[in-house]
Amino acid sequence: MNRIINARRLVAGSLAAASFGLAAPALAQSSPQQSNLTVSATVTANCSLSTSPVEFGDINTISGSSIDAAGGITVTCTGGTAWTASAGAGSGSGATLLSRRMTSGSNTLNYMLYTNSGRTTIWGDGTGTTGRITGTGSGSSQAITVYGRIPSGQGSVPAGIYGDTVQVTLSY
Repeated sequence: MNRIINARRLVAGSLAAASFGLAAPALAQSSPQQSNLTVSATVTANCSLSTSPVEFGDINTISGSSIDAAGGITVTCTGGTAWTASAGAGSGSGATLLSRRMTSGSNTLNYMLYTNSGRTTIWGDGTGTTGRITGTGSGSSQAITVYGRIPSGQGSVPAGIYGDTVQVTLSY
């Protein structure tokens, strides 16, 4: 009986060994295959614009002095994108780029916007004696100061709350 049990063990062991041998993968003799994957994107020129108001606050038109204030624009453009900011005349009655007008009812108060702190270049659309604000995008916000002035000599303007809206156009 021991011989039968040993014979069965021998057959079972041989079958197990044979099945392990059949399950092992054969080693292939091939070279690795390679290919290049192309990746691409197109970065487009984009810009955004925001403004901060030019607030003169409470003013005294009979002081005999011009009144200055500042506001600004913030431009954010894709890196390397050239941009230009132009300003319209405003919505005040009879306003031009060279003489903007805030209104209070039918009354007007003259003012100017400039591109420089010396207030020598009037901010406009680049026509005549007006200038535009220009720059090149860096991918970050660029804050640019806009300089305002209410010229003296307007003592006859009645008291009131005056305002105007100037359209700013960003081209790129």
